[in-house]
Amino acid sequence: MRLFIAFFLLLLSLATQAQEAPDALVRRVTDEVLDIVRKDKEIQNGNARKAVELVETRVLPHFNFTRMTALAVGKDWRRATPQQQERLSHEFTTLLVRTYSNSLSAYRNETVRYKPFVLATGATDALVRTEILQAGNKPIQLDYNLERLDNGWKVYDVVVAGISLVTNYRDQFGQEIRNGGIDGLIQSLAGKNQSLEAGKAEKK
Repeated sequence: MRLFIAFFLLLLSLATQAQEAPDALVRRVTDEVLDIVRKDKEIQNGNARKAVELVETRVLPHFNFTRMTALAVGKDWRRATPQQQERLSHEFTTLLVRTYSNSLSAYRNETVRYKPFVLATGATDALVRTEILQAGNKPIQLDYNLERLDNGWKVYDVVVAGISLVTNYRDQFGQEIRNGGIDGLIQSLAGKNQSLEAGKAEKK
């Protein structure tokens, strides 16, 4: 039994060491997605279905949307029931996926610069800093906050030009909750997603 436990702990240690570094993860996923968009004329021409599929298969697995939703909702998250938390996470995830997929259609050969990265030994939180380079325009700072989980590094916030995605939504969500409670926020998010879905259908 002791030998089995020691062997199990060794495998667990090796698996942890083999986890892809956060900067390597961001670089790999970003490069893969942009390479696909460069080659896919349908996405470039506004095919929303293909863009959503790309985000869901290549990007979504590397995000911790439950934590992102909790951070965006703020202190009111603890007041929500497990069922409400699940609905909030689902609707917020859907909103972010559709918003990000829409931005892929606007891609016009911008390039990404990855800034120097150092991860402290044993760190469970990381900041990966990048810049989006656009011809004729100033670079856009795009940073990723990641946390180390048992199944690898996951993004829990994105900071664009110094503005945190979750913080940006927090004030809006707080107002929705003050007006209509947790269920009011859920309904608001569901309504936005339905509007985006309707817009996507019109483009088909």
